Amino acid sequence: MKTYLVIIHICIIVVSNILVSIPIDFYGFKITWAAFSFPLVIVTTDLTTRLLGKSVAQNIIGYSFPFAILSSIILLYLNDNPVSVSVRIGIASGIAYAIGILIDINAFQFIREKYSNWWIAPALSTIISNIIDSYTFFFSAFYNSEDLYMAKNWLEICGTQTLIKIIIGFIFFLPIYGLLLNIFLNKIQSKKK
Repeated sequence: MKTYLVIIHICIIVVSNILVSIPIDFYGFKITWAAFSFPLVIVTTDLTTRLLGKSVAQNIIGYSFPFAILSSIILLYLNDNPVSVSVRIGIASGIAYAIGILIDINAFQFIREKYSNWWIAPALSTIISNIIDSYTFFFSAFYNSEDLYMAKNWLEICGTQTLIKIIIGFIFFLPIYGLLLNIFLNKIQSKKK
């Protein structure tokens, strides 16, 4: 199961890193396509933390992000991004992922121990981790970057994208989290009987 979770994390991160290099105009707001894919990693991390524990989740992060960085750099370069942009996005992703997700794991666990409602911990940790991850990533990847559009607009894109990721997390992924949590808990209970 741990191997599958590592693969899932790597895939979501690599896809998000490729999509973050593609800016779009969304109802007059500058964002990238990654706003729609990255919230999946928060759901995966929170489910892992709840079902397998904090230390297992941290180990999965530790195994995932080196492979995600290397894969991202290679695929970004193969998608016609300059080497410097590909490397910056890959390294920024690794830094932001490690910081944002490790904070998410700790915030999730702390909030979960404090409040018994299933939805409070993933909702609050989604806000915390998305803010930290987004600003760490966009600053590291695009501040004074060779990608002139992203270098000029990274702050606006980051703010808008953070808000969209949080909204998407609440509307789509929080219910998915609740559904998957219920399914996995029922399976665990069935195996114990």
